Amino acid sequence: MGIRPAREADVPAIVALSEEKRTQYERYQPHFWRKAPDSATKQAPFLAQQLTRENVIALVHEQGDVIDGFVIAVLVKSPPVYEAGITCAIDDFCVTGHDWMGTGRQLLDEALARAREREAAQVVVVCGHLDQPKREMLAAAGLSIASEWWTQPI
Repeated sequence: MGIRPAREADVPAIVALSEEKRTQYERYQPHFWRKAPDSATKQAPFLAQQLTRENVIALVHEQGDVIDGFVIAVLVKSPPVYEAGITCAIDDFCVTGHDWMGTGRQLLDEALARAREREAAQVVVVCGHLDQPKREMLAAAGLSIASEWWTQPI
C-alpha cells in the first residue's frame, strides 16, 4: 500500500483513470478536451513507452491491490529565455474520485522529491479550469497559476 514506481502491468489501470479524467474534462471544455473514441487504445502504448524513458518519473498509489492514483512527471529543459533550469512537467495526473488532498498530494510530493533529486528547478502541472478539487490541492501545495489557455474552434 502506498506509492511505488509504475510498471508496465499498471498501464491498464492508469489508462482507466485517464479515461475518467478525460470524460470529466470534456464536459468542462468540449472542444479542447474532446476525447477521441479510441483514446484508451491510443494511450496504452504511449504510456507503456513513457515508463521506459530516462527523463520520466512515473508513480502509482495503491490502496490494497487497487491503483487509485498516478502521476507521470517528465523532466525537460526550459527554453533558454527563461533560465529556469530543468522543469518537471506534469500533465498525466489522476486520482480516483476527488481524493486530491490525500492521494493526489502524496503523489505530487513524491514526484517533486524525486524531481529535486534529479536537479529539477520548477514544476508545471496541467489542471482543467473547473477541476476545483485538484486546483485546491495544487494551491495548498504552494503552486500558483502562471498561465491560462484560452481556446475556441476555428
